[in-house]
Amino acid sequence: MRAREVRRAMRSQERRRFLPPEVADEHHLDVPLPIGFGQTNSQPSTVAAMITLLEPFPGMRVLDVGSGSGWTSAILGELGGPESAVFAVELVPELVERSRLAITLPWVQVHHAEPGVLGLPGQGPFDRILVSAMADSLPSELVDQLTGNGVLVAPWQDEMHRVRRTGGEPEVTDHGGYRFVPLLHTRFRPA
Repeated sequence: MRAREVRRAMRSQERRRFLPPEVADEHHLDVPLPIGFGQTNSQPSTVAAMITLLEPFPGMRVLDVGSGSGWTSAILGELGGPESAVFAVELVPELVERSRLAITLPWVQVHHAEPGVLGLPGQGPFDRILVSAMADSLPSELVDQLTGNGVLVAPWQDEMHRVRRTGGEPEVTDHGGYRFVPLLHTRFRPA
């Protein structure tokens, strides 16, 4: 999928709808915006770059890990269309509820993450997995949830990576430095 199609989907799923009222007027800025609970809504240029690397396609099964506000999940749903299945997973209960209210596409489902479990292994395999939080290393438990030839885009060790699952070792490419909030996969405790 080309960058132009990704930008069109981003405009269709307006960022303002996914932001808390206190920062909604800043939706047009290319900066990460706080959504509460120590989490952020990623800056639009980062979202566009990650989704373009993911190579979404109509009818895909996709997992959005660390879905936060639900904005990236809605964009993926827009790109995948009604034949797709988008599974968003978020650990913070309040963000799960807010994103369920903001997402209007019925083929996008928001799940509360099970503490200690990364992703949704019971719903896989997935054609695409997007991770919007910084891991310490390659999240191999997510690679295991990919279909053959599936793609995962995730940051770890301050770099954005693209992982394609193959018959052997996954193919990993690096795509520049990024900063994200930490990937949470244990019980969330508000600050």
